[in-house]
Amino acid sequence: MEKRRMTVTVNGEERVVEVEPRLLLAHLLRQGLGLTGTHIGCDTTNCGACTVLVDGAAVKSCTMLAVQTDGHEVRTVEGMAQTNQLHPIQEGFREEHGLQCGYCTPGMMMSAMALLQRNPDPTEEDVRWALSGNLCRCTGYQNIVKAVLWAAARMRPVEA
Repeated sequence: MEKRRMTVTVNGEERVVEVEPRLLLAHLLRQGLGLTGTHIGCDTTNCGACTVLVDGAAVKSCTMLAVQTDGHEVRTVEGMAQTNQLHPIQEGFREEHGLQCGYCTPGMMMSAMALLQRNPDPTEEDVRWALSGNLCRCTGYQNIVKAVLWAAARMRPVEA
């Protein structure tokens, strides 16, 4: 199959890649770019483990074609932390014990990031709705919700 040359910005770095038109974004990220933080769970968009941000919107990378990101910006869990400092969402998951096995965690964090970018002061119901496309078999979700609310509080600007 003929490959297509495309340019995509991943975690702030412009990448020029050649991909088969049928290659899924999850596979480009994991095998093509070595970004294995994006997990593949179900290949049907049910579990959300593969969630990444495309132009700031949470998408399931297991059913999105890589060529659809040509000219766009993709952010993965690897792009959250700055240098040696965890992102507040990552800190929240640590502080509030929002993970157990960790398989769903990258997708949960990316869904949380999409939520907090559009709504910096979410309610518990908002968080639960934003994470409703992500499945966790370990935690019961309560600590994940607490982690996102913890992060939201840290990310809001301090009022003078």
